[in-house]
Amino acid sequence: MKDNIIQNEDNFLSKTGPDEKLYEKGSILEETKNRLISRYGDSLANLTLERVVIGIFYTGVKLSNGASGICFTPIKEIPESVCCPSSAKAMPRAGRLKGMSVADTFDYLSQQAPIKRAIAIATLNALSEDIWSSNPKEGSELYSIVEGDDIFADINLETIKKAVVVGALIPVIKQLKEHKVPYRIAELDIRTLKSEELPFFVNQSDFPHEVSTADLVIISGTTLINDTLESILQLCNPDAYVIIIGPTATMLPESFFARNISMLAGNRVVEPDEILDVLVEGGSGYHFYGQSSLKVIIKKQKN
Repeated sequence: MKDNIIQNEDNFLSKTGPDEKLYEKGSILEETKNRLISRYGDSLANLTLERVVIGIFYTGVKLSNGASGICFTPIKEIPESVCCPSSAKAMPRAGRLKGMSVADTFDYLSQQAPIKRAIAIATLNALSEDIWSSNPKEGSELYSIVEGDDIFADINLETIKKAVVVGALIPVIKQLKEHKVPYRIAELDIRTLKSEELPFFVNQSDFPHEVSTADLVIISGTTLINDTLESILQLCNPDAYVIIIGPTATMLPESFFARNISMLAGNRVVEPDEILDVLVEGGSGYHFYGQSSLKVIIKKQKN
């Protein structure tokens, strides 16, 4: 999702009230970064990037403590990728990322270069993975982490009047079709949709209304990269069941849950070097799920 897919939401965004800061661009990543800094304390100063891979589909990092995380590679959002001199501006530290301080990657979160943000997000995921691996009971009062990818296990799909899928999440769309759930699709690149899906495509002007009237909203984690996630969440009905899906959003979930998200469906790396070897050779999720990584669901505990 690009910014222009939600450019007509002003009437909805005016209804922010005291929670306005919750929906500032980049606030989820900023809060999560600060939470991780607090958790690691002085030990963060000793952590560096041991390995970085920017693949066609995913970007991955391995930290000096052995933890690893991945993030979607936003190739389509890099206009510089068509020109070598311009590409150098997009990733000026190429060849010198190994040994970079983990703390220094946090600066990438506030920069517009998509590849830099992908590296920073992958690093947040790696830091989160290290916390979970070190303490399997981490966050158990707030959330649970279970292996699997059945995001609809706890949802009675027969009661859903309308679902909105933000991003061309093909497996999700397939499940909605199979369960005959009325759905709409918001996706920047309409070419990713099949001909039978085109009638359900949401144009820019209709996007705010469609999201605000849906009782199930499923959002691609790639919205974290282009800073559109908070704006989309602000449009959601408070009673809607909201799911963020994809490896990009596999990090400490507190800031997501504070914004009425019920579930993160992500990916935990279990074999760091193996998954990075796959990514460097152009591999996608089909090449590493169930082998060097596990699909997981991070679910908010019911009160």
